[in-house]
Amino acid sequence: MSKKATYLLLLLLILISGNLYGQHRKLQHRPYADQRLFHLGFTLGLHTQDLILTQSGFVNENGEVWFSEIPVYTPGFAVGIIGDMYLNRFMNLRVVPSLYLGDKKFIFREQSSGEEYPTHIRNNYITLPLHLKISADRINNFRPYALVGGYGSIELASAKNRAVLLKPYDAGIEFGVGCDFYLPLFKLSPELKFSFGLTDILEKDRKDLKDDDLRKYANSLSKAVQRMITLSFHFE
Repeated sequence: MSKKATYLLLLLLILISGNLYGQHRKLQHRPYADQRLFHLGFTLGLHTQDLILTQSGFVNENGEVWFSEIPVYTPGFAVGIIGDMYLNRFMNLRVVPSLYLGDKKFIFREQSSGEEYPTHIRNNYITLPLHLKISADRINNFRPYALVGGYGSIELASAKNRAVLLKPYDAGIEFGVGCDFYLPLFKLSPELKFSFGLTDILEKDRKDLKDDDLRKYANSLSKAVQRMITLSFHFE
């Protein structure tokens, strides 16, 4: 093969490969969205609240031993504001103050007779999480990420004279995964987050109990630690 034919073949291969590469690349929406030093957004989501319960084994004056469980999870609603600060190409620091509205259902069961007592408590929290968002390279108009951080929360109002009373303050750690989808006007990010409380939030000093019959249920628990799963949709 002559040099001229070789050069023509190489030129043809370069043109073909460039055309194929161009076909795989798509128009990037909001190409500089991730380079802003600071930006705001908002988030909407669903969550389920859970408690890791420790039974006390308390035996009351009638010889009864009660224990408790959370049989089902009830979806709740979450809404919040996002504050995002750019650290470097792959990391962002985020604060997401949010309002969580939900409840927890309990069933107390007597060990011998099997007698049951169902109840529930509403839990409305304001949380202040601080997250480190670690992102992968952007691929066209999506970019997966993971996050790690911690949170503090405060209960807005606790119902008194119930079988279970939780302390108003909690703190814990959070892990999550998500993906940024770059749309023409904004960035949409579905995210799945797992929250693990680190403190015992069960209130044991039950001076609020006016119904003495509820004490056998309250005394059956010795510890409660919060867990929560949240599916969020961020708009930035």
